Amino acid sequence: MNRESKPGSIILLMEGAIAFVRLRNPAKFNAMSRDMWWQLKEVFEEIQQSRARCVLIAGEGAHFCAGGDISEYPSFRFDAHQLALFHETEVWGGLSAMLNCDAPIVAAIAGNCMGAGVEIASCCDVRVAGESAKFGAPIARLGFPMAPREAGLVAAALGANVARAMLLAAEVFPASRLQDTGYLTRVVADADVDAQASDVAKRIAALAPGAAKMNKQILRMSKFIPDARTYAYADGAEHREGIAAFLHKRTPDFGLDEK
Repeated sequence: MNRESKPGSIILLMEGAIAFVRLRNPAKFNAMSRDMWWQLKEVFEEIQQSRARCVLIAGEGAHFCAGGDISEYPSFRFDAHQLALFHETEVWGGLSAMLNCDAPIVAAIAGNCMGAGVEIASCCDVRVAGESAKFGAPIARLGFPMAPREAGLVAAALGANVARAMLLAAEVFPASRLQDTGYLTRVVADADVDAQASDVAKRIAALAPGAAKMNKQILRMSKFIPDARTYAYADGAEHREGIAAFLHKRTPDFGLDEK
């Protein structure tokens, strides 16, 4: 079955050097179904093998992602084995594929960004949100905690105080508050979210892809220990071109037209 015909899908579209990923489940504000978590993993593994220089992820329509598809929960959440499979294989499989992606990821966040939406956004490198976007993980109202690795991911991105308020008090935060904490890179008018996020993605795609890949690999290491490969880029074409362009006061050519 074509993904477009399914009620919940992750759509991938490659346009030049940018991979566009869309969370598509509009009838449920793009809530993540179990199948969508598998698709998220597949899509980001495909991107990792591609020549994409940047990824732009957004929800379809007026919302980024309203959380998980709660209508599926009674079928598996009351069995410990199935619950572990869901979180450790399905959800973490999708999130870890995002975290392991060497191409920078830009999130265009509109409307509701709840639960699973916060987790997905927390895997992104740059987050652009509309001024009316709302963020939370009010799962305490549903009677269960956030899975350990997911909670660690969210707390690292949000900061401990905001994460505790979300998880312990079911607080929902406006975009302005999360910009103040540093979680959001930009907060713009709702109508400008897609355009602003696209501009950031294009800017990233025009820069040195090898440097971006190395920066992402370094940043995701909790403790980086230099080895023989750390400075192997010294004689690389990107390195030479970037320095030469600066010294000669011209725009560097990192081969974007070839992608």
